[in-house]
Amino acid sequence: MTGVIIGVESTAHTFSFGLVTEEGIPRKSYSALYRPKEGGIHPREAADHHSNLASQLISRLMEEECLASNDVKAIAYSQGPGLGPCLRIGANVSRALSEQWEIPLVGVNHCVAHIEIGRNQTGCIDPVLLYVSGGNTQVIARAGDRYQVLGETLDIGIGNMLDKFARTQGLAFPGGPKIEQLAEEWHKQNPKANVDLVELPYSVQGMDLNFSGLLNAAIQKVNEGFELGAVCWSLQEHAFSACIEVAERALAHSGKSELLLGGGVACNERIREMTRIMCEQRGAVGTWPEKQYCIDNGTMIAELGRRMLATQNPTNLASSAINPSLRTDHTIVTWD
Repeated sequence: MTGVIIGVESTAHTFSFGLVTEEGIPRKSYSALYRPKEGGIHPREAADHHSNLASQLISRLMEEECLASNDVKAIAYSQGPGLGPCLRIGANVSRALSEQWEIPLVGVNHCVAHIEIGRNQTGCIDPVLLYVSGGNTQVIARAGDRYQVLGETLDIGIGNMLDKFARTQGLAFPGGPKIEQLAEEWHKQNPKANVDLVELPYSVQGMDLNFSGLLNAAIQKVNEGFELGAVCWSLQEHAFSACIEVAERALAHSGKSELLLGGGVACNERIREMTRIMCEQRGAVGTWPEKQYCIDNGTMIAELGRRMLATQNPTNLASSAINPSLRTDHTIVTWD
């Protein structure tokens, strides 16, 4: 094997080590998911989870990939955005490995990493990214030397909204996949269903979105006696349609012809179907990476680290602090 770049992902509930070769060929990620016993993510508990598994995961990666430390040419890590306690674990582990193995350290922007692994996997050149995840919902496109945010959620991320709704219904974390399953099963039994059956708010404000009102309305519909599957279906239809509308507007404004899905919610087959239909109607191309690269993973961090190292200096210790509030458009893009 040629040399590899290792990536460390620790922004929230996922702790993951992944790698790409120096030529940009991605390999598998070695991941562990923190699952809270109740409620949402507890940052300190998630950080403890990551810390406890760090040695096990990196050892497994090195053993299963048949790597020695001198095969690793650099180590990249999520510098932000994310939950501070979780980010610190990934950064500390990465600094330690960088020093121990005497290799460059690269702090990367988690949001931009979703774009770059998508480009790597799909072959798209200059896409609009519809970034739909637990903590983020953004529509992003490159302009000059930055990825600019053209629109975003004004309150909570779409994945967070789905998880919160799932929790109110006693569904295990993460709730998105179970909501998708219930919605699909209900729709198969009601193929002619209309969204007017379970009326929910549709919140698009120009290029921005919000989901809190939709969440509260969906909970209220269940309390009023509507079937859970019907509410799940309507919830997805409203939330995804809003995202696709904003993404289509971004394609029109930017003049771009590729739409890339990224983030954990991009695993959902219904939002993929909506993307496909909209792009076909516009004469655009809708694309997305494999599901293992939509969810948070170390491989995407490694890929962005590889791209950055080709055109930038490594991250020095003084600049290696995490930034939980790091914005997508804070990162200067120096690679093609």
